[in-house]
Amino acid sequence: MTALTLSNVCKSFGKVDVLKNIDLQVEDGEFVVFVGPSGCGKSTLLRVIAGLEDATSGDIRIGGQLVNQTPPAKRGIAMVFQSYALYPHLTVRDNMALALKQEGQPRDVIDARVSEASRMLNLEPYLQRRPAELSGGQRQRVAIGRAIVRQPKLFLFDEPLSNLDAALRMNTRIEIANLHRTLKGSMIYVTHDQTEAMTLADKIVVLRDGRVEQVGSPMELYNNPANQFVAGFLGAPSMNFLPAARVGAEGGRTIGIRPEHLTIAADGPLSGKVVHVEELGGDTNVIVDLGKEEKLTVRLFGQHHVSPDSPVSLGYDPQNAFMFDQEGRRVA
Repeated sequence: MTALTLSNVCKSFGKVDVLKNIDLQVEDGEFVVFVGPSGCGKSTLLRVIAGLEDATSGDIRIGGQLVNQTPPAKRGIAMVFQSYALYPHLTVRDNMALALKQEGQPRDVIDARVSEASRMLNLEPYLQRRPAELSGGQRQRVAIGRAIVRQPKLFLFDEPLSNLDAALRMNTRIEIANLHRTLKGSMIYVTHDQTEAMTLADKIVVLRDGRVEQVGSPMELYNNPANQFVAGFLGAPSMNFLPAARVGAEGGRTIGIRPEHLTIAADGPLSGKVVHVEELGGDTNVIVDLGKEEKLTVRLFGQHHVSPDSPVSLGYDPQNAFMFDQEGRRVA
C-alpha cells in the first residue's frame, strides 16, 4: 500500500513559487528523507503534507485518501519538530499521553501505549520528570514518543536533530533508525545534513528551488547522480569539479571526480601545490591548488603526512569520473 502520494503539488506565497509540480510516492514502511540546501522548499513540503500549509494546487493522498481539505489532526500523521514543543508544566508521561487524552482514548489504552513507547525509547526512568529536568537528547526522545503513541499512518520529522550536539545527533540518529526497523512505519524526515540523509534513508528526495532534482536510494544517488547539483550535494568531502578540457576529457563541459577517487601520483595529469591538510585519524584530506582558482580535495584513507606548500601530481581512473554538459546534466 502507498503511504503517501503527491501529484503535481505546488505552493506559492503571493507571487513567489516555493513548490513547483512535486510528484512523489512514499511506500508503506519506507523511510524517505527530503534533503537540500536552505530555502529549497523541503520544510514547506513537509508542512503541506501535514496540513499546516495549504497546497496552492495538486493532490495529496495519505493511505490512498485525498486529504487536501482535511485538517492536520484528522490526517493520521504525527510530527516531530526540531524545537521539541513539549509542555513545560507536564511530566514526561503526561506530555506523551496528552494527544491520546484529547482523542478520548480509554485510560488502559493510554497507559499501554505510553508504557510501550517509553520502553522503546529508554524513557522509563524519566516518566515523572518535567522537560526542564531532561537533557536535549532526552527531550527529543519524549517528542518522538509523543508521536509514537498516536500510532499514525505517517511520521513526519522536521530537522529533529539540529538542536543537538554532534555526539547526541549520532546517538539519536541510531535510535531513530532502530525505531523505524521496530515500528516498520512510514517516515518522512527533513534535513539539510547529507550525512543524516545517507545514513537513515531508504529513499532520498533531493530538492532545489522547489523542484525535485532526483529520487533514489542513497547509493543510487551517490553512484549515479542525475546532474551536477546532486553529485556535488551528496558526499563529504564534496565532489571536485573541473573544466573537462583541463584534463583533455571529451563528451562534456565539466568533469566531476570524488575525493576518494583522486590519488597522489608521480606522473598524474594534474599538478599543483598543497595548501592545506586535514589529518582526521582514519583518513586524510589534502587540498591542492591547481592555480586559476581551481582547488581539489584528495581523500586518502589512513594516516598520511603531507607537507603544506609541497608540489604534488594527481591521478584518477577515468572510469570513476562523471561528465556533465553546460546545463549541469549528467552525460557520462
